[in-house]
Amino acid sequence: MHNITLIKGDGIGPEISDAVLRIIKAAGVEINWDIQTAGADVIEQEGVPLPQRVLDSVKKNKVALKTPVTTPIGKGFRSVNVQLRKELDLYANLRPCYNLPNVKTRYEGVDVVVVRENTEDLYAGIERQVDEDTAESIKIITRAASERIAKFAFDYAVKNNRKLVTVVTKANICKLSDGLFLESARKVAENYDIPLKEILVDNCCMQLVQNPNQFDVLLLPNLYGDIVSDLCAGLIGGLGVAQGANIGKDYAVFEPVHGSAPDIAGQNKANPTAMLMSAIEMLNYIGEQEAGKRIKTALFKTLENNIKTADLGGNASCSDFADAIIKAL
Repeated sequence: MHNITLIKGDGIGPEISDAVLRIIKAAGVEINWDIQTAGADVIEQEGVPLPQRVLDSVKKNKVALKTPVTTPIGKGFRSVNVQLRKELDLYANLRPCYNLPNVKTRYEGVDVVVVRENTEDLYAGIERQVDEDTAESIKIITRAASERIAKFAFDYAVKNNRKLVTVVTKANICKLSDGLFLESARKVAENYDIPLKEILVDNCCMQLVQNPNQFDVLLLPNLYGDIVSDLCAGLIGGLGVAQGANIGKDYAVFEPVHGSAPDIAGQNKANPTAMLMSAIEMLNYIGEQEAGKRIKTALFKTLENNIKTADLGGNASCSDFADAIIKAL
């Protein structure tokens, strides 16, 4: 029996998590879910979007599966995702992007892993209103955090038989901050046999949409990593199939890349694939590799049978899609 925290957000979060939990149960994995809530609805009751009880639960269980939480744009509370990553020191954001069967995309054979620093950069949230017409945001890059994420990227590459790590910066313009990130990656690379390639983030985006197959592991600071990972999701079918993991020394939180999609919330239209792929990575992390492999096979078989949700060109509902995967198990 595994004790795992389930962080339920808002929007489509409840319905996709219900689908994924049904699939995991059908696969025979015994999990005692500690269900916690976060987000805008919690503020009305507890005054904050991320109560201490949520953090305490993750610290106790060490592992969490999280649904999307709506982040207000241009106002309101700070991102729950960012708070979780900083409070739990989940310094590595891991987002594998690869083609799924029978999901139409512009490219075949895409297999890119985005490794994103998760605790600093502009996401440190150090901002101030200088005057009525001017706002200022401070970008923080440290050697310690940069070397730590670079080591994570290279260790991942070694463990997973990857052949190339590409560090992505804008060091020609941000010479000190991005320059430090680049310098740190170069230093760490000296300890590995895997080559390090350097590329500017704007060129990287162009190269990704022209020929994504040239890339293997991408190593990026926080902001660029957020943007490029969504670009990579577009290469494999969209955010509905994009998985994510936030990993630190002591804790790990697994979550889909996509947002809360409030426009389709409660309509049973959401695609649970990204949440399910994240859950598969969670199962691998806790030692349930066999169950993860079975669920992944069932997911692929379901897609091959042309059972897909609307975002992938099908007409299956969220619950119908989950039912088909359970049947394939």
